[in-house]
Amino acid sequence: MMAVLGVQFVITMMMATILSRVGPHLSIARWLLCSRFAGLVRYLHPSDDQLRVHAPAPRLEKKEKKKQRHQGKDSAAAATSNGTFNIPRNTDIALETAPVELTDLVQLRYYTEYQWLLDFSLYSMLTYFLSELYIFLMPERSGTEANLSLVWVILVILFTYKLLLSLNGLYFEGEESAGERSLVMVMGGAYLLLAMLILLVDETTLETGLDSAYNSFTNSAASFLEQNTGLDSSGPASKLVLKFFIALWCGLIGALFTFPGLRVSRMHWDVLRYSGDSSRSNLLYHIGFIAPLLLTTLWVRPLTRDPLTRNLYKGMKEPLMTGESFETMRLALVCLTILYRLLIMPRYLQAYLNIAYDKVAELKQEAGKISNLDLQRKVVRVFYYLCVVTLQYTAPMILILYLSFLYKTLGGGSWSGGLVQGPGETQEAVKEAGDEFQEVQVDTGDMDIGLGSVINQEESVEAIKHQFSLAWNSVKNVFTPEVFKGLLGFSTWWCCFVWFSSAAIGVGYQSYFYKV
Repeated sequence: MMAVLGVQFVITMMMATILSRVGPHLSIARWLLCSRFAGLVRYLHPSDDQLRVHAPAPRLEKKEKKKQRHQGKDSAAAATSNGTFNIPRNTDIALETAPVELTDLVQLRYYTEYQWLLDFSLYSMLTYFLSELYIFLMPERSGTEANLSLVWVILVILFTYKLLLSLNGLYFEGEESAGERSLVMVMGGAYLLLAMLILLVDETTLETGLDSAYNSFTNSAASFLEQNTGLDSSGPASKLVLKFFIALWCGLIGALFTFPGLRVSRMHWDVLRYSGDSSRSNLLYHIGFIAPLLLTTLWVRPLTRDPLTRNLYKGMKEPLMTGESFETMRLALVCLTILYRLLIMPRYLQAYLNIAYDKVAELKQEAGKISNLDLQRKVVRVFYYLCVVTLQYTAPMILILYLSFLYKTLGGGSWSGGLVQGPGETQEAVKEAGDEFQEVQVDTGDMDIGLGSVINQEESVEAIKHQFSLAWNSVKNVFTPEVFKGLLGFSTWWCCFVWFSSAAIGVGYQSYFYKV
């Protein structure tokens, strides 16, 4: 076991111990909301005593006064016990502020899920980079060990999917959320149709990599079936069926990213309004908003790959970059974009918390009265959903980041601008693994005749272990780096595209329908 896992197992156990022991005391989730770096300030709802000062004295008619005298003390006591009263909407109310503290956060909805996702993502990232460092420093020794850091990465992706589904499930609860429910389904259908159109685009224009992934998978699978079962097959599934299921997944991602994108657009609109005429701050916010659009262009060949890796300019003998260095640059830009959006997150969250002040300010322009409970709910509800809004901001980023990690590792990429495995080695590996697999099957069949002695039993166990290892290698040779590169590369690009497009739709909505 240690020969197969080795240092990877040690790194995994070390990070699991740190997560269980140190995690509850050192939490990046708490630091992002409660630290001085964040500096978040929430608005406190006015108390009943503060609001009762602005409540007008009730005017009673003669009939009401006579009725009140007949009711006596019991009705007066009941009226006193009921704490609901009305105040004019245009009352000038000053909201008090307080810093966001841990004692306030633990009572919020989705705080536990938010803390677990952020903390587990951080420790998974540390595990992944420690494994990558070990693989880079000792490639010969690490090549025989299982990369357990990928298990952490896959778990983060699954947790993020689960949380996004749970957040969208909020809009399917009750009859009051019929509009949100319809919007989610409409956007999911629109993205499904758009994905079907995009999957028809030629590979020379949009670098999806799905065609080469399908060809590699069908060839490897057909070779594996022929070598081990004797079946002559052209492929396990048609390209049309696979692309249809990929389009369904794209529609689901579009539906899950709809309200996170709309939320980010509203916060972006508010943070620009609060920054005023500060051109430097506005530039930083605009860069963070447009960065996902720049990431999507990295998969458009005529815009990025061809000018950097194929075209020769005046006085140049070689292109600016190689194909491998372009892949590394693309991965690095994804990571830098996620980091940049995380650094400006406190300003966006503060813009969200300021909605409580805006709601009270809007009441001053309205006529009529409002009850004290309704006014307090308007203020409290904003802070109550702080963790939900934070998850809507961070969950898409975490999903994109860890998809890019899988894209790099399983797709045969490198952080130094090279490839781990060439694409031409897969077919030979499949044939060699199939031949060796059949030889081991013959050997184990001969050994089954003489299992009477202990020595033969030990040899048969070793043969079975060797057979299992070869079978696992054959499966890995079917799912080649080209397969993962196509699927995970397209998944990363689509998530970046939906991440930006949903926010851009929200900005368009805010620019036309927002009330100043």
